[in-house]
Amino acid sequence: MPKIVETVPNFSEGRDQEKIKRIIASFINHPDIKVVNVEPDQDYNRTVVTLLGESEKMIDALVDFVGVAINEIDLNHHEGQHPRMGAVDVIPFIPISEVSMKDCIADAEKLGSVLNKKYDIPVFLYAEAARNEERVSLPNIRKGEFEGMKTKITMPEWHPDFGEPRMHPTFGAVAVGARPFLIAYNIDLVTKDEEIPKAIAKAIRKSNGGFQYIQAGPAYLDQRGHVQVTMNILDYKKNPIYRIFETVKMEAKRYHVEVSGAEIIGMIPKDALVRSLQYYYDVMKIDTEPKELDLDGIVKAAEYHLQLRDFSTLKIIESHLGNDL
Repeated sequence: MPKIVETVPNFSEGRDQEKIKRIIASFINHPDIKVVNVEPDQDYNRTVVTLLGESEKMIDALVDFVGVAINEIDLNHHEGQHPRMGAVDVIPFIPISEVSMKDCIADAEKLGSVLNKKYDIPVFLYAEAARNEERVSLPNIRKGEFEGMKTKITMPEWHPDFGEPRMHPTFGAVAVGARPFLIAYNIDLVTKDEEIPKAIAKAIRKSNGGFQYIQAGPAYLDQRGHVQVTMNILDYKKNPIYRIFETVKMEAKRYHVEVSGAEIIGMIPKDALVRSLQYYYDVMKIDTEPKELDLDGIVKAAEYHLQLRDFSTLKIIESHLGNDL
């Protein structure tokens, strides 16, 4: 088996399709990196790219990618629903095959050092690569966003891990880290009232006494005309999707608001879907085991029970782990 790492760079452009194409060209044209998914969002004004490949080649491509983003994105003229502190906001390394978390931490440190030396941008290490507890949480680092970080970064406790304590004037700063598989998950609410997802997010997220391993906030999707509870599930084995989904539906009832669907941003492991489908199969006394379904069967079941929209086998990581890597 080859040594495969996943990276999921997020960059702050989700509207200009030609610009997006130029920014991701270093991945699309790379013979040794598989572009699994490119997911731009106009409301968030952000694009999530999912990549698979070997560490050394991945790092080289990421360095080129950041160089293009510096020239293409000026955060002084950027607006969107998603919090951001950098033109390339975050780059996580995730172990997939024959790679340890320790390896991914080393990759994060190497990339952070190179990015700072080559482009003079400040780099924060986060998650498993964090050098202190305050920097494990990405939202904790990013609090204040591009505008507020200009002052925050000068504080001794918020000096970057690589670079001088000053923001790049147009790029900002980037977080580079190593983490287990994270599920970016959003739940749609049929309302335009932004106070409702704000209240529900507060009820379910760890920082306000909700579920462990859940980061959550509100978002308004102008293109769709409704709001979302947007979240990261940091450990789906400890808090599976079904538990969060059913809790949000329960909380929405108090506001007389319907949950119309949900979406996965980026990729998801088959195991995460199977674990949640098992709950519904147990409740409904369905004899079939979800783990016995093929990927098409899992997709159909997830669309029905978890109300996933815009979902396909291409969003399941196992569908991309072929012999071409």
